[in-house]
Amino acid sequence: MPNRSTDALFQLIQSLERSEKRNFKLYITRNSGSGDLKVVQLFDTLDKMKLYDEEQLLAKTPSIQKQQLSNLKAHLYREILASLRLLNQEDNIDLQLHEQLDFARLLYNKGLYLQSLKMLDRVKELARANNQVTYILQVLFFEKKIEALHITRSMQDRADKLTAEVDEINQRLALIGTLSNISLQLYSWYIKNGHARNAADAGVVAAFLATESIQQAQDAKGFYERLYLYQCYCWHAFITQNFLLYYRYCQKWVDLFDANPKMIEIETAHYIKGLHNLMGAHFDLRNYQKFNETIQVFEKFIETPVIQQNRNNLIQTFIYLNISKLNKHFMEGSFSEGLQLVPYIEEKLQEYELYLDRHRVLVFYYKIASLYFGSGDWDRSIDYLNKIINWKVDLRTDLQCYARLLHLIAHYELGNFELLEYLLKSVYRFMYKMQNLSIVEEKVFGFLRKSFRLSPRQLKPEFELLLATLKPLEKSRLESRAFMYLDIISWLESKINNQPVQTIIRQKYTDAKRRDEA
Repeated sequence: MPNRSTDALFQLIQSLERSEKRNFKLYITRNSGSGDLKVVQLFDTLDKMKLYDEEQLLAKTPSIQKQQLSNLKAHLYREILASLRLLNQEDNIDLQLHEQLDFARLLYNKGLYLQSLKMLDRVKELARANNQVTYILQVLFFEKKIEALHITRSMQDRADKLTAEVDEINQRLALIGTLSNISLQLYSWYIKNGHARNAADAGVVAAFLATESIQQAQDAKGFYERLYLYQCYCWHAFITQNFLLYYRYCQKWVDLFDANPKMIEIETAHYIKGLHNLMGAHFDLRNYQKFNETIQVFEKFIETPVIQQNRNNLIQTFIYLNISKLNKHFMEGSFSEGLQLVPYIEEKLQEYELYLDRHRVLVFYYKIASLYFGSGDWDRSIDYLNKIINWKVDLRTDLQCYARLLHLIAHYELGNFELLEYLLKSVYRFMYKMQNLSIVEEKVFGFLRKSFRLSPRQLKPEFELLLATLKPLEKSRLESRAFMYLDIISWLESKINNQPVQTIIRQKYTDAKRRDEA
């Protein structure tokens, strides 16, 4: 899914809401002279374009010469950002703190040192109240500058107190920086590789947590120290498929925000991700009631202004809510019903094309393909799997591998046996190259190779044998990754009992729900 345009100005204008466009027009009229008429013309033309085309742009703005275009675009880009800054200033703690720091610098430049220090005290209080540690350090350096260059006599023992504060903040920032690095490295490892494939992978991932910083953070009280610590444990548990531990730290992640509600508006994206991971943990553990309760919390949160008035938040909540809705259909075995979501998801993927990363799109394609497979529409499943298979293999090699394996099984269901012989060799080579062959995959490949030579009467015992072989492996942590991507157990049971896959899964869901209610 290529981006419609790589022109930064065009993308920025296309992302503007109606109120933001209106505010820009007022801003440019109020703050610019008549010489900016060309900038307004350029804005209006770009706003009306569906796709960026420079020749068309110049044709529609004859007053702008080609050699002027680059400078005008750069000027317009800056002016739009300036108008957005003024419009959103009250809603963003970063912008508020920046403004107050700017005021302190202006007062300092006027020689009003004591007034500047008072302003810096207010900035420091605001930063502390909102856990903005980096701003506290900026304030402290500015305070040290004033005290070092001017005799303010603003406080006794000022030097000692400033030095102690700087040391404390530096230690906090060093810990926050290290923890956020570990969290990012773990997440990056997952995006590239998926879940741990073997003991070697598990060892590599465990090494990320074997640091002094992780131990230091156990007693940390700061918001960001705890947030990144919980994230480190979350990613490690998720990658190694320790889903109970994953759930516990996802819950801690969300509870941290619930205990500090003002941080939900400041770090909304982290809160959204925490809720998404919590829904995923309930899905992995088949906590049906908690899963549905968390979805309801998420849907209610989506209706709040912090989501509705922020495009990035809207896009992220669209992604995570619909992934959870698809997961709900997987849990309940309601695959055919879940297909009703596909047109809406496709529409939104097109609408948000400029803003979506490829990883998210791959996940949607795989889940939609699985939805079609579970509903018995193998042709449509293959269509979506081909979108993954034809993508460049540079991230989520696990999805690439299991997309090929599901693609293979879909062709098996369609009876495309002539094609299967070639596909078997191709998929096996690919998974071997990607180091993605576990006992489960080896057994599935062995069965498929043998199945070509078996009569329908001989097939059922082979299905039963494969099921008996694979069933115990569900409890093996390093083998369980295969069952996360392919519900091979339910597929085998469907073949043995001559029932649709979704009927088998639906029955399991009904039985589990009945046990929970008993």
